[in-house]
Amino acid sequence: MSSMIHSALPATALCRTVLADGRVLTVAASRRARANRADVKCSVAAAPALAQHMQQVVRMARLTEPALDTRDQVVLSMDIAPGALERDWELAAVLADRMVRGVYQPTNPAGVFAFGASDVWQLGRLRLAELPQPAPVQCSSTAAAGAGASGTNDRYATALAQLPDDGVLVYSEAAATLPRAPDGRSFAISHLGALHGHADQADCVASVRSWFPLYSGGLHDSLAWVEVSVYPLDAADAGANEEDSIAAPQLEPARLLALRQTLAAARHFDGHGLGRWRTLVRFGQPEFQGASYELALVMADRMARGREFLPRGRLIASGQSSAWHAGLVEAVEGQQAKLELIIRQAGAGDRVLLPADWAATLPAGYQAQLRQRGASLACIGRIGMI
Repeated sequence: MSSMIHSALPATALCRTVLADGRVLTVAASRRARANRADVKCSVAAAPALAQHMQQVVRMARLTEPALDTRDQVVLSMDIAPGALERDWELAAVLADRMVRGVYQPTNPAGVFAFGASDVWQLGRLRLAELPQPAPVQCSSTAAAGAGASGTNDRYATALAQLPDDGVLVYSEAAATLPRAPDGRSFAISHLGALHGHADQADCVASVRSWFPLYSGGLHDSLAWVEVSVYPLDAADAGANEEDSIAAPQLEPARLLALRQTLAAARHFDGHGLGRWRTLVRFGQPEFQGASYELALVMADRMARGREFLPRGRLIASGQSSAWHAGLVEAVEGQQAKLELIIRQAGAGDRVLLPADWAATLPAGYQAQLRQRGASLACIGRIGMI
């Protein structure tokens, strides 16, 4: 039955929005067999940063979907590029991705307009809409179609004017003064679950951050954070591939593969940690080298899944492993520089975890200095033994 439903899905889907200058932007989503390619691919002509942002938005928004199907790759594109500060196209990208995969099924898949953005797509919550608010524009032959007689551009009215009879306008919930289409074709939502009449799924998502020393020998050395958000899988998805259920939209493929293998192996060590979660991983600074972030990643994942107690402050960790499936923690390079960085930035309530191999070579009085700052230190050789 599931294969029949899958074969009936559309090959392409379109979702539109209206830009500040009155132009209509179309987000096109197409579906094809994945064949070991990335799950989401985005393309915007001459705007690679915009394409990367769209990919992150779509991947994060997928976290709160009720089911996970990774058999297909979705390719998203825009016919025109929005302004640098415009973000209300984000909801159009999310809906196009959901329509082509059958997650959202409007009456007319070609007649959907959307306005909305979010700073927490992994929670599925939309922020107050910037639209539809009239904004002055320079009337020209190209923009006149989207401008009213008064010289203003009301994007909401522009979208309604182009809606087919069976179309729908979806936008993030805003002030009650917004007009409603007389035939009920406009739909205001505050979270993605409202598309289906579901409750807000944000409470089902557990997000935890941990920190690791990011050292390059320069002025920008800092404690960088890694955030893990987990969402419980439905029983029907329990057989999904563990690595496919882990997304990290900021990372290039090789690093993403390493991260997925690290988390999957560390969950194997739990004995019952596999096949239970859909996971999103984000980094405060995604551009770095090395594997010393692994212990911080694993600990954030364990805390998000309820396998570790939360510290009063931050959890700061540095360590890697060639055998996460056995729970082993191994030493990393740059011990001296990382210890100095940690001692400078650790604060009250912080818990510091370092490899057990470093215990014998810690500077004299290092643990006492951390204790004076209100932080605690443990050198561990295995996770789950803190």
